[in-house]
Amino acid sequence: MKLDKKQNRLRRARKGRAKIRELEVNRLSIHRTPRHIYAQILAAGDGKVLASASTLEDEVRKSLANGGNVAAASVIGARIAEKAKAQGIDTVAFDRSGFRYHGRVKALADAAREAGLKF
Repeated sequence: MKLDKKQNRLRRARKGRAKIRELEVNRLSIHRTPRHIYAQILAAGDGKVLASASTLEDEVRKSLANGGNVAAASVIGARIAEKAKAQGIDTVAFDRSGFRYHGRVKALADAAREAGLKF
């Protein structure tokens, strides 16, 4: 049975999320598309969204020409960390949703760390 690209990514995501569930901490979940990048902080037990940021937000769109590049990912990383700090969240588990830790995913994670989020 041959799986396509998306199914492979979702399989990898399930494995990562299973490990995060064992840790019982809030998770920083990301999703990327060719045009945009999204980040959410989800509560440990019930999965409620505590904070979110994406390149679709008006403030972000005005400052960026393109939402699908490393610069945009860095802005979103800093923004989600800022929103998390405002909620009193300083430690999260990074859920890369099956995407490779490379390029935009890495840029978002590094920016969030620099803004003071620990994972």
